Amino acid sequence: MKIIVVGAGFAGLMTIKTLRRRGYQGSIVLLAPLAEMFYYPASIWVPAGLYQRHDLNFPLDHFIQHYRVEYVAGSITGLDVVTKRLYTTAGAMDYERLVIATGGESARNLPGIAHVFLPCEGYRSLLAITERLALLQGGTLAFGFSGNENDPAAIRGEPLFEFLFGIDTLLRRQKRRDNFHLVFFTSCPELDARWGIREKGYLRRELARRGIQSCVGQRIDGFGEDQVILDGCELKSDLTIFIPELVGPAWAKQSSLPLSENGFIRADASCRVSGLEGSVYVAGDAGHYPLPAWVPKHGHTADLQAQVLVKNLIGDRQGEQTQYTFHQEFVYIVDTLDGGILVYRDSKRSIALRSRLFHWAKRLFIWSYLFDYRRANNGRGVIKK
Repeated sequence: MKIIVVGAGFAGLMTIKTLRRRGYQGSIVLLAPLAEMFYYPASIWVPAGLYQRHDLNFPLDHFIQHYRVEYVAGSITGLDVVTKRLYTTAGAMDYERLVIATGGESARNLPGIAHVFLPCEGYRSLLAITERLALLQGGTLAFGFSGNENDPAAIRGEPLFEFLFGIDTLLRRQKRRDNFHLVFFTSCPELDARWGIREKGYLRRELARRGIQSCVGQRIDGFGEDQVILDGCELKSDLTIFIPELVGPAWAKQSSLPLSENGFIRADASCRVSGLEGSVYVAGDAGHYPLPAWVPKHGHTADLQAQVLVKNLIGDRQGEQTQYTFHQEFVYIVDTLDGGILVYRDSKRSIALRSRLFHWAKRLFIWSYLFDYRRANNGRGVIKK
């Protein structure tokens, strides 16, 4: 049986690892533009100088060899689910089982978005933020993210708070904080709703404690070279860091896959694509799942989905009617450089705790998560020119 996995992110790589660990010995093909993995969760530490490109970017040569994967360099462009044919920039490919793990895309529909820094666009953008921040002697720094009314899970609020709180702490360490005015903005009306914190106003108090102005629940109309344009007002900004909401992958529009209003691929709770059960699966940010609004699209969720996906794929292969579903939980450490805020939520509990130890807990978790990739590359990632 030939399984094609599309995407070399959290969901794609976890799918491959789980397939082999559960005893699958058949053919696995990995389709991705590059045979490397960029670890975005640690990118929050680039402005502080804790991480550099070689700490984030890992070639997958050893991974491909160790897990006996056939790698094809290319991107998906279309899909015919009737003939089970995948169309790619490397040519057409036939599959027996297809796992879609391409991730979503950042919406770029706001006017003037070219004027802002988008940390989700990779290391070049992170380096540009770092260099710009070092050059500024003072001014206003604006940090924001946009919400998604049709898919509340498709926002990147947590990393934005990490950039905001981390840079606030960095400026204090550099004894430059008094020279800057920090502003947080979002179109989301209620900050704590995403986390499900019972004690309302937690994030507002954290912003106030740090002396950060907040503009919450105002529509984002666009950006200028030195401004953020909100509904009814404008914010002057010498540096704007912005994380747009996610939308579905553009290639999916050229397929016959069932899509949500925002272009995500519809799937059931077992990660089978609706109407194509037993042949096409999706994990990670590319999918639209029947989940509560507070279950986010992020790496931990993608890993859980990939593991469940494999259980159901193997069950389908063996003719069993498996209905494994992943645990619906949200666990995240919002790093503040001098500590962190641990957020946990499931169907029964919601917790938010702050401690200086959580910064080191997050760094330890990331170190352990990347251990196999780092070991395969003599302890480091790779620097691309």
